Amino acid sequence: MDHSSAQGWLDRYLAAWESYDPRAVADLFAPDVRYRYHPSDEPVVGRDAVVSSWLGEGDAAGASTRDAPGTYDAEYAPVAVDGDTVVATGRSRYRDVPGGPVVRTYDNCFVVRFDAHGRCREFTEYYIQVPDGDAPTTG
Repeated sequence: MDHSSAQGWLDRYLAAWESYDPRAVADLFAPDVRYRYHPSDEPVVGRDAVVSSWLGEGDAAGASTRDAPGTYDAEYAPVAVDGDTVVATGRSRYRDVPGGPVVRTYDNCFVVRFDAHGRCREFTEYYIQVPDGDAPTTG
């Protein structure tokens, strides 16, 4: 894995989140992926289970609900690449209604391990909500 490949995967991750297309989500992950929404969670195990969880059909502990179109945006970039492991940071923003003001902002950190085919085999997300006064109201 190199910086450019890592950014490409992150861009596909964001596109899959924006579309909720099951194939786009599945293409990100290895068949035996272990996905954690929070570091202390038991992982969601297996590509099908991760896709189901992303689509709001699973019952994984800590999983978020499916976001309504136009109510969120984000950007992520790799900050460290070491062999098959990538650490990426970014920011995600949420609105109550499409085009409305940003009501919640999170700083994110992903630790992602990839297989030989560039698919994620292990994913852990760390995030913290940005205090209201520190988050931009547009974006």
